[in-house]
Amino acid sequence: MSWIEATAFLLGGLFFLMFLGLPVAVAFLAVNILGVLVFMGGMSGIDQLISNATDSITTFSLVPVPLFTLMGEILFHSGLAVRVFDALDLCFGRIRGRLSYLTVAGGTIFATLSGSSMANTAMLGSTLMPDMLKRGYKPHVIMGPIIATGAVAMIIPPSSLAVLLGSLARIDVGGLLIAGLVPGLILICMYIVTIRIALARDPEAAPAYQVDRAPMGQIVKAVVLNVAPMGLVVFCVVGLILLGWATPTESAAFGTLSVTILALLYRRLSLPVIIKALMGTLKVSGMMLFIIIGSTTFSQLLAFSGASSGMINFATGFDLGFYAMLGSMLLVLIVLGMFMDQLSIMMLPLPIFLPLVAIYQIDPIWFGVVMLLSLEMSLATPPFGLLLFVMAGVAPKGTTMGQIARSALPYLLCTLVLIVAMVFVPGIATWLPSVIGN
Repeated sequence: MSWIEATAFLLGGLFFLMFLGLPVAVAFLAVNILGVLVFMGGMSGIDQLISNATDSITTFSLVPVPLFTLMGEILFHSGLAVRVFDALDLCFGRIRGRLSYLTVAGGTIFATLSGSSMANTAMLGSTLMPDMLKRGYKPHVIMGPIIATGAVAMIIPPSSLAVLLGSLARIDVGGLLIAGLVPGLILICMYIVTIRIALARDPEAAPAYQVDRAPMGQIVKAVVLNVAPMGLVVFCVVGLILLGWATPTESAAFGTLSVTILALLYRRLSLPVIIKALMGTLKVSGMMLFIIIGSTTFSQLLAFSGASSGMINFATGFDLGFYAMLGSMLLVLIVLGMFMDQLSIMMLPLPIFLPLVAIYQIDPIWFGVVMLLSLEMSLATPPFGLLLFVMAGVAPKGTTMGQIARSALPYLLCTLVLIVAMVFVPGIATWLPSVIGN
């Protein structure tokens, strides 16, 4: 069987099963079983598939994934995140559009504490959107910042997807996590400027209303009691890695421990909270691990059948320059993001992209950050961006998917501008890891 036929059989079969509505993990498993029978010698291949499945998920570098997920679940279900928002709300006073700015500021903090894009978006939408609607905010200054800030969790450490990408692509996980910090903060600043421009063009998008200015003592007390303690979590997750005192796995464990201690101190760690947090962690981690099992074997099938080498030779046969090849890879990620979830998007092209990264001598950490930014864009790309559906779930009745997508468009352009800037100034992503490494 030629590489074209093998590619059509494997990739075509996978896309067909997904089109039928099968869960991604089930689609991978079905194609893997058929592919093993065809390319790897029948039942002996099945034995190899089982062995590969065990090896793919019994790796120490994947341990941060459930830990970061559990940390975010405890923050969300215990209500600690809401206390942070209430404290920040006092700080913004009478600034026009303060709830939009609060979305970005509070969402960034929660992104740093949780690492879950969907949890971030759901929490922001459910806590801030009702008040913004009541105050007369227009949809684009409500839903746009919520979707955009929700996606930042994918790039700012801790990021479960960054851990998975680093583990599967054999990129230094600690370096990749730290590399996302500067681009993430730049992106946040771009979001703030975007909100300011939107309000300058249409002041009625966030009508002014009377707000009682809180006494300075009350503001300081709220910040000290509700925001400052979260610095412990940020230090455990990010600071320990920056100082070189802990690996990503150890920092994830310390972060989860610190959130648990804070929930205990605030008397918010009840049995229902623990059960909900564990169940949420189990669902998310289980889904990720099943997809990893399927995609790892799928990558091996692509290599064994000759499909990978055929596609790589085909791609390099055009003799494209660095920028054209990079643009093509980003376009593939964004187009896939219109139809698939981010984990599946990451898994499918990796067997093809990684050899191209080596051929074009691209810095792996830099490429990892660019890939994460592209996946972040795909979260809000119609028609099937996951955050669009999360936003639709918390938006008021009558909100159309078109309204949600248009609200997210300016913030998608911010991410695209940042990616282009990183192409010409790679140090945006590589500077901090190089400093920490030295």
